[in-house]
Amino acid sequence: MTELNPDVRDALSRTGAALLRSAEIGRGLSLAEWQNRDNRARYDRPDHHTLSLYLEGGEGVVREDGAVSGGGPDKLCLLPAGHESRWLIGGPLRMVHLYVAPETLAYQAVSALDVDPRTISLRELTFAEDPATAMLVRGAVLPLDWGAGADRMALGAACHLLLHALLRRHAGPGAERAVKGGLAPAVRRRVAELIEARLAEALSLEVLAEAAGLSTFHFAKMFKASFGLAPHRYVTERRIARAKDLLARDLSGRWVSLAEVALACGFASQSHFTRRFAQATGLTPAAWRGAS
Repeated sequence: MTELNPDVRDALSRTGAALLRSAEIGRGLSLAEWQNRDNRARYDRPDHHTLSLYLEGGEGVVREDGAVSGGGPDKLCLLPAGHESRWLIGGPLRMVHLYVAPETLAYQAVSALDVDPRTISLRELTFAEDPATAMLVRGAVLPLDWGAGADRMALGAACHLLLHALLRRHAGPGAERAVKGGLAPAVRRRVAELIEARLAEALSLEVLAEAAGLSTFHFAKMFKASFGLAPHRYVTERRIARAKDLLARDLSGRWVSLAEVALACGFASQSHFTRRFAQATGLTPAAWRGAS
């Protein structure tokens, strides 16, 4: 069992819940399987989103702050960052949680859906029906060995499918006030296309700011507002995505070497590439390729 973020682990362990297993999937994304019974729990404005799917039991759970009942196997709760809730746990239950940092969800909104992450927000759900998500969790997440390197790639892929499902099925319009600041949509796309086209290069903040027609100070501020990540973090995420694609390629009967992948993705050296890739995925590039 890999070590879970202490803040996440403590959120339920304070209630007496038992952590059965956990896994850090990458920056800002982690899994945990819990069991609990005859207890109380509360969420006090956590800094992460939580997707909770009941696996066993849950019929006796009541959300006290809304007097809502109706739990049970395959029922879904979605608890956005910053929310507050109180729960009475009657009887036994087993559940799986997916914890998502807001900036991780923002990156997925930009990269997968090409939308400004400020224009959407996760809906708060209690005991919702979502058969597709339940099937994905039971079929693609639970059977895997969360601590085994051989299953890391499949586990990461399943969790990213869950993220995309959250965005497509359980996200709606963001704050009521109009989104202000940030990059104009056309500029955001132009900068994103520039980054994709020049991932092999040593991209500087000055180059990106010039493409947007802004000073570096204002560009960095507006980029983070529109992309959910600082420029250097976004570029690194795109380089990791490009590396995953290249690691799976067979060019004319030969694999692309790790040194070639590092060069094509703009990393300073193969060792630098290996460190960054492992931080993002939990596997070295060689192990990732071996698991593919």
